[in-house]
Order: sequence, then C-alpha cells, then structure tokens
Amino acid sequence: MPSDLKPISQMRYPGRVIIIGLDPTGKNLITVYAVTGRSLSSQSRRIEYEGGKARVLPLDSEILKQGDPELLIYPSLYIAPFLAVSNGNHTRDIVSHIEPEQSAMKTLVESLHSWDYEPDKPNYTPRISGCAVDKKHAALSIIKKAANNMSLRYYYEYPLIPGKARFIATYAGPDQNPLPSFSKEPPEVTLSGETPEETAEQVYSAFAPPSGEPDFRVAVLCAFLEEFAPARSRVAIINRNERKE
Repeated sequence: MPSDLKPISQMRYPGRVIIIGLDPTGKNLITVYAVTGRSLSSQSRRIEYEGGKARVLPLDSEILKQGDPELLIYPSLYIAPFLAVSNGNHTRDIVSHIEPEQSAMKTLVESLHSWDYEPDKPNYTPRISGCAVDKKHAALSIIKKAANNMSLRYYYEYPLIPGKARFIATYAGPDQNPLPSFSKEPPEVTLSGETPEETAEQVYSAFAPPSGEPDFRVAVLCAFLEEFAPARSRVAIINRNERKE
C-alpha cells in the first residue's frame, strides 16, 4: 500500500501540522508533528525528544528575539499512558486533563475551553491539538479567530484504521498575507512507512517546495507507539538545519 500524502503536498505553507493514525499493520499508533516557518525566527528552531516528551526549541537566542518566544518555544508532544500533541503550551493542559477511561474527545474539550487563538496579528495563528488514549479512536481540534474576534472551537473524533490517518494544520495552505486559517474537517491520508524514520521522511518530502521556491520546512517528528509508554515507542526526528541534503 503506497503512501498518499497528496492533501499535504498540495499545501504550500501549512504552518504546523498534526497527523494521527495507525501503521499498515495496526500494531503502532502513529503521530507526526511537523513545523514549517517563513520568518527567520520561525526557521531558527528544532525539535528535541527525550523521555516521552518533545519540545520545540530555538537554534539561536538572538534570532529568536525577533519573534515571540512564548509562541515559538513550547512542549509539542507527551507520551505516557496516552498521547498528547499540540502547537503550543496548551499541550500541558491536555496532559493535566487526561483521566482513566476518559475519551480523547472529552479530554480536548475540557482542557482547551480557556484557550484562544494565538495573538500574533495579523495571522492570529490557530491552536491545533491531538489526543489518543487507545488504538480505537483519536481526536483533533482547532481553535481559530472568528470575524467578531471571538474564538471558534472545532473538535473531531475519528476511528483509527490500519494504514490510515487524519491531519490538521494551522493554515489552509496558500502562501499569502495574512495567512488563511485551516478550515476543513481533518483530511484523510494513507501511511505506508514501516518505521518512524520512513514515515518522517515521507512527510518531510511531501512538504518539499516547487523548484526554485523557498523551502519553509523546519522539522518533522514521527512517533510509533506500540503501547502508550515511552519505553514502547520509537521516535524519529528530521531537523532541517541538521540535515545533509
């Protein structure tokens, strides 16, 4: 079964992306967190993973000062008896609201009620999140700005099917100003990678720019969870700044 990442590859600038699904065998829960950036401060970052936790960190503290550290540095993923992933500090709130026997959907609804979109005018970047507590269902969410400046909150729960996944992004895809927020239900993609390294490479390649265009890729993390525990998980990371093309 070949991978089909066309819905992702058609997005010129997606911002941040979360993918959650199952590998083709159904044995491993897959999550991908991808970062793209246009500004120097957004590009000057990397993903680091240790002990079941991933963080987005700066490469250069001086360059980072050109952006907002609160929006550029954050915990992006937790693996414990659950999976929690997001594009900001609200990851911690998702973790704190997970309870035994509680669904992924309910966890997101309860943990994100006090969060709004990011205050980064003029884009007002949405906050995206993902959660899974078993290999049967996953949930994704997005909080974005409404015309009246209030927050629109959308939550999606879907069944996990071997080889299939769904994704959500912060932006709709066009490289324009201001950036339009992601506005679809999470599209389905097909995953064929047998390892986190293969899957990370497939996603990284899907974000490759057209010939002669700027490369917005920053980093891709892919985790394969055989069980909901760091010791039973395999993680691969591609940081563009460390990659030898």
